[in-house]
Amino acid sequence: MIELTVNGRPCRVEAGDNRALLWALRHDLGLKGTKYGCGVGVCGACVVQLDGAAVHACTTSLAEARGRAVTTIEGLAADPDHPVLRAWLEEQVPQCGFCQPAQEMAAAALLARRPEPTEGEVDTALGPVLCRCGTYLRIRRAVHRAARHLREGVSAPSGQGPLLRGPGSAPDPGVVLNPWVRVHEDDTVALTVGCAEMGQGALTGQALLLAEELEVDPAQVRVKLAPAHPDYTNPLLGRQVTGGSTSVRGAWGPLRRAGAAAREVLVRAAAERWEVAPNRCRAESGGVLHPHTGRRLGYGELAHRAVRLHAPRNPVLKSPERFRLVGRSIPRFDAPDMVTGRTVYGQDVDLPGMRVAVVRRSPTHGGRLRGYDVADAAGVPGFHRAVPLDHGVAVVAADFPAAEAARDRLRVDWDPGPMAGLGSTAVHRRLREGLERPGEARAPLGRAEEALRVASRVVEADYATPYLAHMPLEPMNCTARVEGERCEVWVGTQAPGDAREAAAEAAGLPPERVQVHSLFLGGGFGRRLQTDFVREAVAVARHVDGPVQVLWTRADDTRHDFYRPGHAARLRAALDDEDRLEAWWMRLAGPRMALGGISVPYDLHHYREERVEADPGIPTGPWRSVEASNNAFALESFLDELAAAAGQDPLTFRLDHLTEAPRHRAVLEEAAQRAGWGRAAAGRHQGLAVYRSFGSIVAEVVELAVDAADRATVYRVTVAIDCGRAVQPDGIRAQMEGAVAFALSAALRGGITFADGATVEATYADQPILTLPEMPAVEVAILEGGGDLGGVGEPGVPPLAPAAANAVCAATGRRIRDLPLVDGEGRLRKDGQCPARDAESEDPAAGRFGPLRGKPQAGIRPFRSLRAAPGSRSPGSGGTCRAW
Repeated sequence: MIELTVNGRPCRVEAGDNRALLWALRHDLGLKGTKYGCGVGVCGACVVQLDGAAVHACTTSLAEARGRAVTTIEGLAADPDHPVLRAWLEEQVPQCGFCQPAQEMAAAALLARRPEPTEGEVDTALGPVLCRCGTYLRIRRAVHRAARHLREGVSAPSGQGPLLRGPGSAPDPGVVLNPWVRVHEDDTVALTVGCAEMGQGALTGQALLLAEELEVDPAQVRVKLAPAHPDYTNPLLGRQVTGGSTSVRGAWGPLRRAGAAAREVLVRAAAERWEVAPNRCRAESGGVLHPHTGRRLGYGELAHRAVRLHAPRNPVLKSPERFRLVGRSIPRFDAPDMVTGRTVYGQDVDLPGMRVAVVRRSPTHGGRLRGYDVADAAGVPGFHRAVPLDHGVAVVAADFPAAEAARDRLRVDWDPGPMAGLGSTAVHRRLREGLERPGEARAPLGRAEEALRVASRVVEADYATPYLAHMPLEPMNCTARVEGERCEVWVGTQAPGDAREAAAEAAGLPPERVQVHSLFLGGGFGRRLQTDFVREAVAVARHVDGPVQVLWTRADDTRHDFYRPGHAARLRAALDDEDRLEAWWMRLAGPRMALGGISVPYDLHHYREERVEADPGIPTGPWRSVEASNNAFALESFLDELAAAAGQDPLTFRLDHLTEAPRHRAVLEEAAQRAGWGRAAAGRHQGLAVYRSFGSIVAEVVELAVDAADRATVYRVTVAIDCGRAVQPDGIRAQMEGAVAFALSAALRGGITFADGATVEATYADQPILTLPEMPAVEVAILEGGGDLGGVGEPGVPPLAPAAANAVCAATGRRIRDLPLVDGEGRLRKDGQCPARDAESEDPAAGRFGPLRGKPQAGIRPFRSLRAAPGSRSPGSGGTCRAW
C-alpha cells in the first residue's frame, strides 16, 4: 500500500514499491493524460510533477513518490484558465497532441521556478520531452506567452473559455440528414469525419468545408471520427484511408456537396412552413431567414421536416469569391481536449474487465515461432495466459507491467527464417548492385542515351538513402473483443476500412460482424496504414474472455516497423556550350515503394529514367512523403552539382531552367527572397531545393553553420508552398513547421541498421529525433497558384534533405551523397565525397554508359538534330507522385 497525494487529493495505491508511477497513474488511478511512449525515460511523454519538479513517471517508482505530491495534466486542467493551458491554446500548439500534456507539465514546473525563463532555461526544461510532430516553435512561444500571463494576469478572451472547456456533449440524438451531417435541437451540427486525425488538422479543415456550405458558424460544429463504413471512402484513394496528403483535398468535393445538400433541404423545409418560394429564403448562421418578413427558424427546428425531403444529388455550391470561412485561420476543433489531456488515443481505451497483452516477437524479420515454455512467465503476479502466434507469443496479464515482465521470462525457440544473417552491409550492397542493371524505362523524351554519349560535358553522381522508421510517439496498440459472432475493435488507425477487413479475417467472421471504433492517433506518418497490430489484437482476443489490449513496447515499435525503404540512385546529365541542360538520365534501384515520386520540372530536350526493383526483403511501407523523400534528395542535390559544373549560382541555374514551370519559379523566388538568398550572416551558409509532391510545390532554404569540429547547426529554414488554395492557413504553417522538424531528424541522423536479420535500433536513444533546443527558426510563405487543391502534410518533407546537403556543401566544399548527413559521433560524414565521375571511365558492360564518342569541334553544338520538337513538355512537368 502506497500513500501519496495526486492532484491535491490523498490516494492509496495497492502496489509494490517498484511499480512505476506511470502505471499507478494510468492503470490504478485511471489518469490517462500521462502517456506511455518509451518506458525508459527517453521520450518524455510521461512527464508529471513530483513536489512541483518535472519527472519521468515511467522511471519514477512508487517508493520514490510515497508521501509526496503528484500533479498530472488532469490536475493542471482543473483550472481551465491556467496560464499554461491558455497559452497552449492561443498559440495553437498541438498537432497530434500526444506529447502535449507532458510538454505543459514541464513548462508549468519551469514557470513555477523561473517566472521569466531564458531561452536556455526553456531548452533545458523542455528539451527532454520529444515531439515527433515537431511543433517545437509553438511550444517555445507558448512558454513565453504563459510567462507573460503569469506576470500580467490572464482572463479568458471572449469566446475562448468554452473552447478550452471543450464542445460538450450533444443535447439530443439529432437528425441525420446525410452520412456526414447530423442536426441537433440547439442548432448545432455534428460532422462525422471519415479520415483519421493524427496531427494534420483534418478535423478542422473538413469542418471548415462543411460549415462554409451549410452556413453555420464553426463554433456550432461538433466533430467526431467515423467508424469503418463505405460511406467514408476517400475518393482520391478508393478506400477509407488517410494518406497521401488527401484529408482535405479528398473531402473538398464530398463534404461541400454534403453541406450544400443539407442547406438546400433545410431552406426548402423553412419555405414549406412559411408557404413561400425557397429562393425567397436564405441560410445564415445555423438557421433560415426570410428577409422580406424577418422571420427566422433555426436548423434544429427544421431538421425533422427537412429529413423527409428529397436531397439534391447535385446541389449548388458556393463560388470561391463568396467564401467566408475557407481561407481563414481558426482555432483547431480538437485542440482544447488535447491541451487538457482529455483526448482518447488508442492506448487510453479502458473497458470493464480488460486485460493487457505484450507480444514476444521473433527478433529476425520473417522469423517464426517453433516452441515456447511458459513456466517461468506464469509465476509473475497478474499473469493470465500465453497465446501462440505465427510470429511470436502474446502474454496476457492484468496490466502492462505484468505482461511485460512475464513476456521477458518466456523461454522461446525461434526459426530465424530466410532473413537470418542479413546485415546492413548486404542490404546496401544489394541496392547498389541494382544500379548496374538496366531497368524499366519511364517518361522518355528525346534520345537521352545518345545525347549523353556525344556530349562534351557530362556530370554523373550516385546517391543513397537509408531505411527509416516511423517512430510515432504512441507505440502501436489495439484493443479487441471477440464474443460469439461479433468482434469489436478500438484502434487509432489510418485505414478503418482495412482494419475492419483485417479484424474480420483474424476473427473468422464476415466484415459486417466487425465494428471498428476509430480513435485519435498519437502520430501516424504512414505506419498506421498497416493492419498488423489489428490482426494481432484480434488473434489474441479470440483466446481471452472479455476485451484485451495489445500494447507494443517502444523497442517493438522500432524493430518491427514497415520501414521507409532505402534506395540508390545514379544520375547523369549533359551541359551544352551555353551551360544549359541538354540531357538527363537516371537509374533508381530499391524496393518498389522507393522508385516513384519523381518530379523533374526543369527544361530538358532529352530525358530518361529507369527503375530497377532491388528488394533485400526488409518490411517496407509508406512513410511521410513516401518515395518523394528518397528521390528529392538525389534530384535536388544533383541540381546543385550541375550548377557548380556550370559555374552558376544554384538559384539562378534553377530559375533559368524553369521557363515552363511558373509555379515552381514562384515558390523558389519567394523562399529565396524571404531567406535573403546570398546574404547569410558571417559564418553561415545556405542551400535550397524545390520539389513537387502530392499536388503541391514546396521550396525550402536551409541556413546553417559548420564549426571546426565538423558539427553542423541549422539556424533557419525558409519555406514557400503553393498548395493551390489555402483552406486553413495556420494549419498549413503548422504542417510546414512540423515537416521541417520531421525531415531534419531524418536528414541529420535517420537510418535504421540491420544485423543477423534483425533491426539494431530500439528507442529514441539510438535513433534520435530532433529536440526543442535543436529546432531552427522556420518562416512559412503560402502562395495560391491557382492549381487544383494540393496536399499539405507531406510535401514539406522532400526538399529539406537536399537543401540541407546543399548548404553543407556550401559550407565545407564537400558533397555528401549518402544520407544521413551526420555520423554516429555527431559530425558531418566524410564518406561518399568523390567528385562527379568522368564519363569516359565507365564500363559499358556493367550496364552504364560507354566512353564518350563523337566529341564536336570547338564552337559546334552537338546533337542539335536530337532536340525535341518546339513546345514539347519537360518530362517532370507533370511528375509522378505515387499514392498508396
